[in-house]
Amino acid sequence: MEKRLSVTLMTNEYPPNVYGGAGVHVDYLSRALANMMEVEVRCFGGERSGPEGIMVRAYRPWELTTRGGDQRLAKALSPLSTDLAMVKDPVTSDVVHCHTWYTFMAGFYAKELYGKPLVTTIHSLEPLRPWKEEQLGPAYRLSRWMERTGVLASDRVVAVSKGMKDDILKCYTIPEDRIRVIHNGIDLDEYKPIHTNDARREYGIGDNYVLFVGRMSRQKGIVHLLDAVPYLPEDVQVVLCAGAPDTEEIEREVVERAAGKPNVVLIREMVPKRKVIELYTNARVFCCPSIYEPFGIINLEAMACETPVVASAVGGIPEVVVDGETGFLVEPGDPEALARAINTLLRNPDLARSFGKAGRRRVEAHFSWDSIARQTKDLYAELVPSG
Repeated sequence: MEKRLSVTLMTNEYPPNVYGGAGVHVDYLSRALANMMEVEVRCFGGERSGPEGIMVRAYRPWELTTRGGDQRLAKALSPLSTDLAMVKDPVTSDVVHCHTWYTFMAGFYAKELYGKPLVTTIHSLEPLRPWKEEQLGPAYRLSRWMERTGVLASDRVVAVSKGMKDDILKCYTIPEDRIRVIHNGIDLDEYKPIHTNDARREYGIGDNYVLFVGRMSRQKGIVHLLDAVPYLPEDVQVVLCAGAPDTEEIEREVVERAAGKPNVVLIREMVPKRKVIELYTNARVFCCPSIYEPFGIINLEAMACETPVVASAVGGIPEVVVDGETGFLVEPGDPEALARAINTLLRNPDLARSFGKAGRRRVEAHFSWDSIARQTKDLYAELVPSG
């Protein structure tokens, strides 16, 4: 009889506190894995319950790490103290699986204290995000150290794209056979076209708009999309679902630039999922202008809603968006190229519809969470003695 595996997933983000792709990933992966094995989630924040079949434990930082001093330091010291708290409770699962640098030291400690195999998933790489120094100051050196320590200690490293695998090998000296590419997934029953208009009415959005969904971050390229607005038709709105700013500086810059453009609708909040799905569905074009994107789950979400995509040809995006089939890929940081691609789709609604239909077919064929969970379970089994 096959041994029933068990895993402890360690994560910063977990519902209801999800603000980025890594949190979305852990939410859906944990639920899909729970159909196949025993799953425990250890996350940052206050106590909460999880879905049926998932044990959730939440941990808070040492409060002294946030008192006084340079608050940028707390952005790394606080996660480090939370990591210590996460391993004070015995880890009894077969495998520990950590997501993002925030929890990598918890995984490192769990491996040392409890002798558990360690898997880390790289959703982005700290050395390739130099703009984080604006956000973290000197703590950026600490976040890089935490990531490096976890990666080098890992028995397996999951890259969310082939592009990410190449970047990992450039940044860290680890054996290539220790890295496994397992893409992000999408819930195809949840992310599908919704032909209602409640969200559009609520936010004052018309029939003709381009959509952006993502954090206010230099990584996400929101400034480049704003710079593309003058090259778009005046009757086309650009809707920015842009919550969770990385810094006050980037928030102020985005707000100031948007304020001078009457056809820009800036939604400064994390829009609820159903409303986002409606906005995806009704958008003429979805735009992902990131300058760094290891995978880009937002593109999957748009494609699942049958919306054509214009995105930067960076990181893992070309593994998701097929240029000339499900959307257009352009060079990152080029507002005029963004505008040309968007305008091509605005002028050719039949082409846009065909791209949208092809996008849905692609996500159905390649990116279901059941498939991602099976690959992940097989990876765990490599690390656990049989019998």
